[in-house]
Amino acid sequence: MTIDIKAPTFPESVQEGSIAAWHKQPGESVSRDELLVDIETDKVVLEVVAPADGVLSQVLKAAGDVVLSNEVIAQLAPAGAAVATASEAPAEPRPAPEAAAIASPSARKVAEEQGIALAAVTGTGRDGRITKEDVLAHRTEPKAAPETPAPASAPAPIAVPMAGGDRIEKRVPMTRMRARIAERLTQVVQNTAMLTTFNEVDMHRVMNLRNEFKDQFAKVHGGTRLGFMGFFVKASVEALKRFPSVNASIDGKDIVYHGYQDIGVAVSTDKGLVVPVLRNADQMSIAEIESGIVEFGSRARDGKLSIEDMTGGTFTITNGGVFGSLLSTPILNPPQTAILGMHKIQERPVAENGQVVIRPMMYLALSYDHRLIDGKEAVQFLVAIKEMIENPAKILLEI
Repeated sequence: MTIDIKAPTFPESVQEGSIAAWHKQPGESVSRDELLVDIETDKVVLEVVAPADGVLSQVLKAAGDVVLSNEVIAQLAPAGAAVATASEAPAEPRPAPEAAAIASPSARKVAEEQGIALAAVTGTGRDGRITKEDVLAHRTEPKAAPETPAPASAPAPIAVPMAGGDRIEKRVPMTRMRARIAERLTQVVQNTAMLTTFNEVDMHRVMNLRNEFKDQFAKVHGGTRLGFMGFFVKASVEALKRFPSVNASIDGKDIVYHGYQDIGVAVSTDKGLVVPVLRNADQMSIAEIESGIVEFGSRARDGKLSIEDMTGGTFTITNGGVFGSLLSTPILNPPQTAILGMHKIQERPVAENGQVVIRPMMYLALSYDHRLIDGKEAVQFLVAIKEMIENPAKILLEI
């Protein structure tokens, strides 16, 4: 008896997904819990595994197809069952495509200039459309040698030189995740009154503390590395307690004040920026924070984050400094009303007690929704973080 392979149950915040890639093809044997297919939603890539041993008998949704929650996407036959694969099915003659109808104007022009038959070119554009790049690639493909030698009287082939200055373009569709990111960022610009306030923080005390205890910290906490994010999360938690509006969100005409601090930490992946959430960060130690961030980063790079990992959050921290950013304006993560941006640590001359000294300095940026947060609160919130980072004992003493 065949078993239906269904898409996962999507949460209410996810309407649909699309097939990203099949890891098994019809006719291939699969084992229980073996990965069959990746389904991409606008938040995360979900994995669908085989519910039992068997043979993948039929794929109902191809790569790129839209799937709904719990929709049947394939069928699994019992192990040993005969399955007709695509290669065994009788080939049906395919009509020759109308080249003029599926080729772009630039492709037709290049093909005409170079004497290339468009019917022989494989199109990679939308709906099989032949692009200029397809024609250029076809022109440079090595041709198979003929089975019999050409007659002596046949003219020698003429090498067509590559035209100089070709400007190659490649058109690919946005991934569902990237499209959703673009949509959300556009909504932020259109629907919020976002402003950014800046400050700078002297990092030398935190750096000295880290250098002094990092080895002992790792030994005591099972190899967890002591970084800077743990200090900033703890400082943010304390500042959020002092300024509840920075920890709030807007829901229609209501303000929702959160009595907890769930801190989102932005993580960069090949597919885009994701923001997993540290739940109840106010109850976490620095070691727990650092360990959680490392785990999130590893799972994000492997595509193992769940939708629940990235749902919610009352405040977000992003660190562009790891990529060398000296100063930037972070954009809000709705429905949150504020986001903290960390940046590169750079030694600069500063005035201290009437003397010029060299200190490791970091610029901080706080973007906030001015509909809810006044400029005074935003500045005071950022100053509170600055003071706690410059005097780490205040974090421990909560003063």
